[in-house]
Amino acid sequence: AAAEPPLRWEPRCRQQLRHLQDGARIAARLPPRLEGRWVSTGCEVRPGPEFLTRSYLFYANRLFKAYQFYYWDPSCRDPSYSLVIKGKLRLRQASWITRGATEADYHLHKVGIVFHSQKAMREVASWINQTSGEGCRGFLPPGRSWAPGALYELLSAKTERDCTAALGFAMHELSLVRVEKHYQPLVQPQQSGSRLVEELYLGDIHTDWAERLHYRPTGYQRPMQSAVHHVHPCPACGIIYRADEHHPPVLPGRAQLPLQLSGSWVSTRCEVRPAVLFLTRYFIFHGNNHTWEGYYYHYSDPLCQQPTFTIYASGHYTQGSPSSKVRGGTELAFKVTQARVTPMDQVTVTMLNSSEPGSCGLMSSWSAGVEQDITPSNGCLALGIKLPHTEYELFRMEQDSEERSLLYVGERPTDGSSPDSPEKRPTSYQAPLIQCAGAPEEFSNYVSLKYLGGKDASGSEALKPLPVAFVLSVALLVLRWD
Repeated sequence: AAAEPPLRWEPRCRQQLRHLQDGARIAARLPPRLEGRWVSTGCEVRPGPEFLTRSYLFYANRLFKAYQFYYWDPSCRDPSYSLVIKGKLRLRQASWITRGATEADYHLHKVGIVFHSQKAMREVASWINQTSGEGCRGFLPPGRSWAPGALYELLSAKTERDCTAALGFAMHELSLVRVEKHYQPLVQPQQSGSRLVEELYLGDIHTDWAERLHYRPTGYQRPMQSAVHHVHPCPACGIIYRADEHHPPVLPGRAQLPLQLSGSWVSTRCEVRPAVLFLTRYFIFHGNNHTWEGYYYHYSDPLCQQPTFTIYASGHYTQGSPSSKVRGGTELAFKVTQARVTPMDQVTVTMLNSSEPGSCGLMSSWSAGVEQDITPSNGCLALGIKLPHTEYELFRMEQDSEERSLLYVGERPTDGSSPDSPEKRPTSYQAPLIQCAGAPEEFSNYVSLKYLGGKDASGSEALKPLPVAFVLSVALLVLRWD
């Protein structure tokens, strides 16, 4: 394992990462139990951008009824249209690609749409009439006036009519499922104990609009929570739970926060990237000189307990400007000028020692737990890292229900490429980071984190490492500055 972090490192940041590496007392049953209602915990942003909230109800007989509520704005206060989706879901086997997930098959019976304004009706009808086949061209005649509450059929399995493609609609998210349970401590002075929280992770949405109709997920989108067992307080949960296609949820107004990056930010959970990357992140932003440091701790398991390698990166970033494409977001450019890598298991050591001479540090010099500077070799080809390197980013800040600062960083391209041009700038976000310290002291000491993980072979539930060839293929395809 890596050395203990220096004492001067902010204890709350270290505590948060250790909490995550201890598994955060998370249980995930295979196969999962889905029965009941699951709701969004806030306004969600999908690539495009699309702003939406979701409310999904799963029945014991495998049928489901799902609501998706779409909005004009990133606060989910101005509804555009709602979809009501009915179908059947069959859980299959544990996923061999995404550890900890269950694969599923689904079949859609009906999809209906309710418009919440004349503008929404006109816009959607235009999309359908322009891009759909013969059977959908007359979906809504031009000039048709908006009828509040009217439900129009977009898809019917009986009539074999499907006019959903123009909306970029697919329910492939149901093909990858994971349910996590953990306990939230009760914070009120008069209470002791904890409260059960259940989270539903469904498959991620492809960042490229042209690919989303065909993409089979290997990562997750923002989790929904059980309508019964959710984190408290959750102002949005009850509003979304009570909503239907005729009465879309209108979430409480929230002040838009200016982007103030200075300080330290850390992951709130073990994060998953498409094609089997599990990681936690830790960033330090130095606002006085616009420099940044990032620590990426990679693992082979969905609880972030079995470390594979660590990346430290640093560089500088530009002054932000408001995004014209994603309201509420701020556009920045990040330059990566230095990087160091620490392999944490023998699989990664073998992979790096097998890399092309001169392409990743000193040839055949890698060993477990020993950090190496990859700046002189202009990065590490085996891990997809090029130096120097510029990325065009999207950031957003908000506060959670406990008034803690959250930082959303742009979602990585699903195909594993890098947002290395303004055209590839993200239009949606990764899981949020939480602020664990204010503006840091200016220091250059490398912060390494001692990995706390699975037991050893003697008493262990330790997870086996992935095959070398598989890890290498994943790294080449996916890792572009997570």
